Amino acid sequence: MTSETPTADRVHRSPMGIAGGVLLLALGAWLGLDAVISGSGRTPWLALAGLLLVVPLVVAFTIRPAVFVGRDRLRVRNPFRVITLPWAAVAGFRSGYSNEVLDQAGTKYQLWAVPVSLRARKKAQRNLARAAAANDPGRGSLVGTGRTQDRPTRAATDQFMDELRDLSETRAAEPAAQGEPTVRWSYEIIAPAAAGAVLLAVLLLTR
Repeated sequence: MTSETPTADRVHRSPMGIAGGVLLLALGAWLGLDAVISGSGRTPWLALAGLLLVVPLVVAFTIRPAVFVGRDRLRVRNPFRVITLPWAAVAGFRSGYSNEVLDQAGTKYQLWAVPVSLRARKKAQRNLARAAAANDPGRGSLVGTGRTQDRPTRAATDQFMDELRDLSETRAAEPAAQGEPTVRWSYEIIAPAAAGAVLLAVLLLTR
């Protein structure tokens, strides 16, 4: 008798967001540590308070966001919350100027790790128009079909949203995919940022 091995979640992150976050953290560490080491008077304390406030926020909005796609559930890790949605609890997905998932109660949750690129959408639409023209018998002699067919006709994030829709429809009826949405606040981000804000405010008000 064989037992089915659980499949690990597939993780989706924004490479551009991570790259931007790493650059901001490196810049902040350089400026902050320089102020701590070389500063005088209250400057080192102000720098430390600023780092305590800024670093968690940079991590929250750039490196932290992720979407975990599993067989039985969708887990969305946003800057300040982690939302777990069994596939049966997913009512649908919405793609406009941002990508969102809706639960059966109508509550929507933004997918921070799946940003919308209007530029990528326009490029995909142009590729789709070229492909349609290439397949038009009346224009076959005017439009080359070589590399046109290899170009993507959907933006990468839109393709990912299509995959989520298909998986939601396929898995929603499975017994293991039943349940209610759960939301957990990310206190590991909120607490240090709040402490940094309080410390910075105290230092500025007691000058």
